[in-house]
Amino acid sequence: MSLEREIEKIVESLGAKLYDIESVSENGKNIYRIIITANKGVDVDLCAKVSNMISPLLDVNPPMAGSYSLEVSSPGIERKLKKPKHFQNSIGEFVRVVLNDGSQIEGELKDFKDNRLFVETNEKIVEVDLDKITSAKTFYRW
Repeated sequence: MSLEREIEKIVESLGAKLYDIESVSENGKNIYRIIITANKGVDVDLCAKVSNMISPLLDVNPPMAGSYSLEVSSPGIERKLKKPKHFQNSIGEFVRVVLNDGSQIEGELKDFKDNRLFVETNEKIVEVDLDKITSAKTFYRW
């Protein structure tokens, strides 16, 4: 079983869902970031429980070379969309999509199927192939 799948099982055992895993370097420090969601919301207590349950697994199966910090957090209101399941779970939310040519699309994500986004912008639906996207994220309209 892969490390990601083992982490996912631990997260699910605590009533949450694994949203994403990132290995990043910030301010010269390596961070292994586990991002979770939960129907009842993600709070500090849930993050601590997940961290405490995952730490022993990572002691035996280090996720990256050298020293690192483990972070467990929610993706927040404005979150990156990378995987097909991220787009599927964000239907009905506002998204900002940057295409490979540098242009941007903003609007409500109406549907996601066959690796294509359907975004409503100014009362018309724009269809975008997933492979033509450089980056995408949800955003909150105030």
